[in-house]
Amino acid sequence: MTLTKSRHAIFLFCSVILKKLQSAFTDLLPIILVIAFFQLVVLRQPLPHLGEIIFGGLLVVAGLSMFIQGLEMGLFPIGEAMAQSLAQKGSLFWLLIFAFALGFSTTVAEPALIAVAWEAAEIASNGNIIDPGEESLRSYALGLRLSVAFSVGLAILIGVLRILRGWPIHYLIIGGYVIIMLMTIVAPEEIVGIAYDAGGVTTSTVTVPLVAALGVGLASVIKGRNPLLDGFGLIAFASLLPMIFVMGYGMIIFK
Repeated sequence: MTLTKSRHAIFLFCSVILKKLQSAFTDLLPIILVIAFFQLVVLRQPLPHLGEIIFGGLLVVAGLSMFIQGLEMGLFPIGEAMAQSLAQKGSLFWLLIFAFALGFSTTVAEPALIAVAWEAAEIASNGNIIDPGEESLRSYALGLRLSVAFSVGLAILIGVLRILRGWPIHYLIIGGYVIIMLMTIVAPEEIVGIAYDAGGVTTSTVTVPLVAALGVGLASVIKGRNPLLDGFGLIAFASLLPMIFVMGYGMIIFK
């Protein structure tokens, strides 16, 4: 009986793993087809290092399936649980502190933001916009990261207040983009492109799952709030405020 149960458990485990791998492969299939089409039909060249590409693709499929499983098992539940617990506790102060800290900490650790900030520092140094040297590059990149992280923390805080107070999201979004357009006119040209890209890199692998779970968990326990209508929208703030703060950072750094 014990042996039968063990075999059944192994079979279920393998079945779940195969389903996750199949789902990840299906998600990546459009990318594979596009690359293969342009390489074989348009460029008419065989793929270089085919063996390495296939092996790398298999690693991507395995990594993506494990990443999604990790989100479902870890990040989404903990984000919802903490939001619900803080809301039920009834402490607005700690709820807002948690919202800001969550936005700041997830963003400052975002791999995409780290890469973009360092790349921006190197390009600024090569263009003689900032002083060359390791210390100058690190200072510029760190300042950029902290500006974006602070802005995302503030954005999540505002988003939580919107859920609590029931503010219409479109007024806040429209007002934010009006500010962005006005700042684009007066901000240094060297920072505008970076600012617009900063709005995209903040909504990446680490930030989005926790922030989305926070909004849904919060809206699900507050009376009169709909998780579908009120729980989402935090990511919009997380991509909007970094543009404003990075352009402001550039106006300070580049005078």
